[in-house]
Amino acid sequence: MSDGKIIVVSAPSGCGKSTIINSILDTGKLSLNFSVSATNRPPRPGEEHGTHYYFLTTDEFRNAVSDGEFVEWEEVYPGRFYGTLRSELDRMIGEGLNVILDIDVKGALNVKKLYGVRARTIFIEPPSIDALRKRLEARGTDTPQLIDMRINRAEYELSFAPQFDTRVINDNLDAAVAETEGIITEFIK
Repeated sequence: MSDGKIIVVSAPSGCGKSTIINSILDTGKLSLNFSVSATNRPPRPGEEHGTHYYFLTTDEFRNAVSDGEFVEWEEVYPGRFYGTLRSELDRMIGEGLNVILDIDVKGALNVKKLYGVRARTIFIEPPSIDALRKRLEARGTDTPQLIDMRINRAEYELSFAPQFDTRVINDNLDAAVAETEGIITEFIK
């Protein structure tokens, strides 16, 4: 059995990354497994350790960071950590499973640095910053100040796009899903 491969999808908020990933996973056409992340937040009702997340205490999480046990991690909100355990990725690809990750741009580039040709990074881009702003405004879920913050972060994240293996412009969702699925298919075959 050969080792599995790692597909990392990143994008600024509002670019359709999660929608694209879920569309590809929902078809069931590709043999992909979603990586289970670790967090220090408490489990919600019905969530199970090792299935939904690896639930760690804050001290356990900090110790794992210090011991280099994460391929990527982030403090998403003050005091709230999420990350991808190296042991989880290594176990899955060692079992010949192909793993898809939905992580931030810096984490994606770190995974690529650690796993080299076994990882493919895909950056989902908006057609333009203006189009992204319109999408975020159309959601109706964020204040104008939060939208400005997301746009500023998106501009920063877009500066990393040239470092990714592949870039997909999400101007049309169906086309972006098909293009991303094609990139993944070619990579894992």
